[in-house]
Amino acid sequence: MASLLDVLFGCSHKNFSFPITKRPGQRLSPAAQLTGTYVACLGCGKEFPYDWHEMKVIDAMPKNSKALAANAAESFAGK
Repeated sequence: MASLLDVLFGCSHKNFSFPITKRPGQRLSPAAQLTGTYVACLGCGKEFPYDWHEMKVIDAMPKNSKALAANAAESFAGK
């Protein structure tokens, strides 16, 4: 019943926090595993992966996930 109500009246995820990037040694949230950066919905708290190069929220399983992971690794290595 709760999942049905969530589908009908759930959060629209329109307001996000500023992108948060993982620091070395910090626990990696599931949303940040792909790129190392994530945003959180200010309405419900759900976390979404964020791509700094495209400057947008991305799908949890994008088609180019290997390229995103490589870009994230290069960004962390350069800092």
